[in-house]
Amino acid sequence: MINGKIIKVCGMCEAENIRDVEALEGIDMLGFIFYPKSPRYIYELPAYLPIHAKRVGVFVNADKPTVSMYADRFGLDYVQLHGTESPEYCRSLQERGLKIIKAFSIALPKDLTKVYEYEKACDFFLFDTKCEQYGGSGNQFDWNILHTYKGHVPFILSGGIHSCSAHSLKGFSHPLLAGYDLNSRFEVKPGKKDTDRVRTFLNELKS
Repeated sequence: MINGKIIKVCGMCEAENIRDVEALEGIDMLGFIFYPKSPRYIYELPAYLPIHAKRVGVFVNADKPTVSMYADRFGLDYVQLHGTESPEYCRSLQERGLKIIKAFSIALPKDLTKVYEYEKACDFFLFDTKCEQYGGSGNQFDWNILHTYKGHVPFILSGGIHSCSAHSLKGFSHPLLAGYDLNSRFEVKPGKKDTDRVRTFLNELKS
């Protein structure tokens, strides 16, 4: 954690990159994308999986046997859902012992209305920028919209966070802001993070 906030780096694929990013001070979660249409899709076990950081598996409208298979194979701590999964679907995975992060695409205040249906079925929400495809656009939405969120589930902020976002992030507060999700804007190519860029961002966040 940095300043009491979870740091999650998503879209990991390569063993040495996983090891190097996990070794950075403040990394709490590393994400693996199990969505075949993603350029960061991972289906084979890498030679190294995180030991200290929590393992998060990202899915889009996957059936429960598929989620369970990857959860067992990769030893997932969390399942992050980016599709149209229902609250009942989320609860059924919780009953299997998995912790749930449900992603919601945000462009307008009205996009927050449906999140309240998931209050009892999720451990975290993840608020991302609305776009046509699943899985994010690398663009930032208006974080001020989140001041209208009055729920009880803590959330992770995603969507276009980049190496120069530290100042803006330190200026944004919400009682339920739990952490930040880093992905495409920290890459040298899809699935491989620029460790130096991540380190610089984390240092700026701490300062």
